[in-house]
Amino acid sequence: MNILFGQYTADSGSVAVFGETLPPGNSRAALDAGVGMVHQHFTLADNLTVQENITLGVRPLFSPRLERAAARAKIIDLSEKFHLVVSPDARVSSLTVGERQRVEILKALYRDVRILILDEPTAVLTPQETDDLFATLRLAIAEGLSIIFISHKLHEVMAIADRVVVLRHGKMTGGARTQDTDKHALAAMMMGVEAIAPQVAPSNPGPALLELHGVSTPNIASAPGLKSVSLALRAGQIIGLAGVSGNGQAAMADVVGGLCIPSSGHVALNSKSVQHWSPRTAVQSGIARIPEDRHKTGTIADFDLTENAILERYKTGAFSRRGWLNWRKSRAFADAIIEKYDVRCPGADTPIRLLSGGNMQKLILGRVLEAGPQIILANQPVRGLDIGAVNYVHSQLLAARDRGAAVLLISEDLDEVMALSDVIHVIADGRLSPAFGRGETTPAQLGIWMAGQGFDDGVAHAS
Repeated sequence: MNILFGQYTADSGSVAVFGETLPPGNSRAALDAGVGMVHQHFTLADNLTVQENITLGVRPLFSPRLERAAARAKIIDLSEKFHLVVSPDARVSSLTVGERQRVEILKALYRDVRILILDEPTAVLTPQETDDLFATLRLAIAEGLSIIFISHKLHEVMAIADRVVVLRHGKMTGGARTQDTDKHALAAMMMGVEAIAPQVAPSNPGPALLELHGVSTPNIASAPGLKSVSLALRAGQIIGLAGVSGNGQAAMADVVGGLCIPSSGHVALNSKSVQHWSPRTAVQSGIARIPEDRHKTGTIADFDLTENAILERYKTGAFSRRGWLNWRKSRAFADAIIEKYDVRCPGADTPIRLLSGGNMQKLILGRVLEAGPQIILANQPVRGLDIGAVNYVHSQLLAARDRGAAVLLISEDLDEVMALSDVIHVIADGRLSPAFGRGETTPAQLGIWMAGQGFDDGVAHAS
């Protein structure tokens, strides 16, 4: 998609739009030809207004009042026409995630695009916001727009697309009209074999291995901290944490992983309050961490795969003795992960920065799960993985649960949370909802909690 939009230059081949070949690596030419793109990670300036963001790059910000009035009128007209309700005068920093996405779509529509590329547009939306987005896309299609909708959520592809094509290893492996196919056939094209999701048996929870008692943490910039959160991670149980991105998930992961010390409340391990909480204490206590950001906090870019595989355990007897690393054992461990988790790379001595994001994730998963941890912090564990790898990771998390591990699954994919979790909580603006058992609630009901409803003065109510 970045090649189509002119951000990347292809090694070979060309891109033609409406019969005209586009100059390679030229986003301005793509925009002028009518191609617009909404990236998965929004590209908005928080300190500017909605109107300033939409017109940024189209005309000077300090254009004559008449031009600004005309721009405002066009934005309001597009907002009403496509049901993208947002105030042109609102500062982007004050908008919700769903509203920010509306601004991104308005940016493209304002430039009169005729082809709109949407990269994982529902990744950070509640179910209700997803329904609203689909209604907008259908209006856009009725107006003659062509839309490329990129998603790993097959049920959404089936719901919104007229035609679907599948990419695997950089090649187009198949395509069909959605009315002539189904999710299982698409999954088979994605994997090359039939995709079989793991079966989830009832859990047999044991004692609480880690507990948060009334934990609060400070806000960091615009990211909310936790607000008097109490949570118990029990042996043999998967706790799912659902929520729209940026609602306290990072703070929860930092507390559990030892990166953040609560400003109030406390953490308890095996019913004993922890006095000095730190990443080292967390690792030594058997907490394995799958971080949300594999580039920033999950790996060290210039280290090779072997070094990254032993990052959290290099001081243990498995890989060192009297301060000296055993490179033979370390390399064997990395090789085993590469083979078992299908990490595609030239070898264990490859700098990890040269791997794709999905293959980085596989190495992280391997180093976590092969250690046999008692507590697993799984923060977006399958982001960037194909459906086959997703099923494998899910089966491994279930196996860890069944052998007695406590798993905290943090995911913005509501389907994933509902499929794997024995107990579900929703987090919104740092507040935690009551616990919902498997099958006790619907996606729509969880979506209400994700939107912040159901909380009253910081207290969650189950009704």
